[in-house]
Amino acid sequence: MHDSLYFNDSHLAVREMVRAFALEHVSPVAAHHDAESSFPWENVKRMGELGLLGVPWAEELGGAGFDTIAFMIAIEELARIDASHSITISAHTTLGTSPIVYFGTPEQQQRFVPLLSSGQVLGGFGLTEESAGSDAGGTRTTAVKKDGYYVLNGSKRFITHAGVGEVFVVTAVTDPSAGTRGISSFILTKETCDLEACRAVGIGHSDALPNMAGFRAGKKEDKLGWRASDTRELLFDNVEVPAENLLGTEGLGFINFMKTLDAGRIGIAALSIGIAQGALDEALKYASMRKQFGQAIVSFQGVQFQLSDMATEIEAGRHLVYHAAWLSQQGLPFGKEAAMAKLFCSELAMRATIKAIQIHGGYGYTKEYPVERYMRDAKICEIGEGTSEIQRIVIARHLLKELAG
Repeated sequence: MHDSLYFNDSHLAVREMVRAFALEHVSPVAAHHDAESSFPWENVKRMGELGLLGVPWAEELGGAGFDTIAFMIAIEELARIDASHSITISAHTTLGTSPIVYFGTPEQQQRFVPLLSSGQVLGGFGLTEESAGSDAGGTRTTAVKKDGYYVLNGSKRFITHAGVGEVFVVTAVTDPSAGTRGISSFILTKETCDLEACRAVGIGHSDALPNMAGFRAGKKEDKLGWRASDTRELLFDNVEVPAENLLGTEGLGFINFMKTLDAGRIGIAALSIGIAQGALDEALKYASMRKQFGQAIVSFQGVQFQLSDMATEIEAGRHLVYHAAWLSQQGLPFGKEAAMAKLFCSELAMRATIKAIQIHGGYGYTKEYPVERYMRDAKICEIGEGTSEIQRIVIARHLLKELAG
């Protein structure tokens, strides 16, 4: 993609910085953390120091002061080496922090955002439930108001950072009779499950945050991919949440998290493009070295065609991602474009990683090369933050609305 279309000099500087960090610090440990399903605290600390946990937030809120496009560049460049590191900054920033930045009071912003954007603590977003995945309106977690508190009961499933995080934006039903208009958002805090590791590296925990009684993480999920990313249940057992922790207006939780998910879709699209690019990088490298029938396999037309298709689709996907990011940054509607980018890029990540394994032949099926990890990491991109099917519904709704004028 021609750099000057979407990127200015500061964007290119971010890209170089993240690329150098990923090659030096992420590449050597990615396979280990994947195999052990261990959270990369040392690198999370480094990412915090580089400003990668607060890329798009204002400097007065502890952020790096960059824009949405710079944030997407950081997500893409990390995913090019390891998707788990990438989803850590993506979920933390878009899902964990952005609702407080966009819908929080000045007091809430001052209290929570500097801790999050500096990477002092990690954040997460509690939306998905046992019976409310694609049907986000089917939320069962309840919040009952009494004596200056909301009492929360229920649980959330498949929550990124549920264990390691300390600040969470959570949705709950405040008015059961009002359907999606009866859902509200709250800011909840708890202690990280990795207190010893956090103390050892010097990030991940803040004594300033209360450990809310009855609010805890469940067991860690044993996943196909994104294995170095922390995914668990969040459990609420009569959790008393102070009324001032209500995020935004009561009853607007559903509308607000739909806006949050729109932005999150561009992030998953950027992450998907990163995975696809990483798979292409590996396939090109391998095909140039691997010899069969007396020559490098990259000289065979069958291999060249696969590489050409991968490169073309990645280029198309990248335009979708940065166009949606540009619209968002200009304050223009971007819901349809975000859904298109997410749909196309996530499905492309699967196609590209499967081709990369095919080019590697038998070696691609082993842990000796990273392409099998890329494929495992790609699959969730078609599921998380709205399945491919949901994206198609979103796009169709936009098309029909445009038709109706």
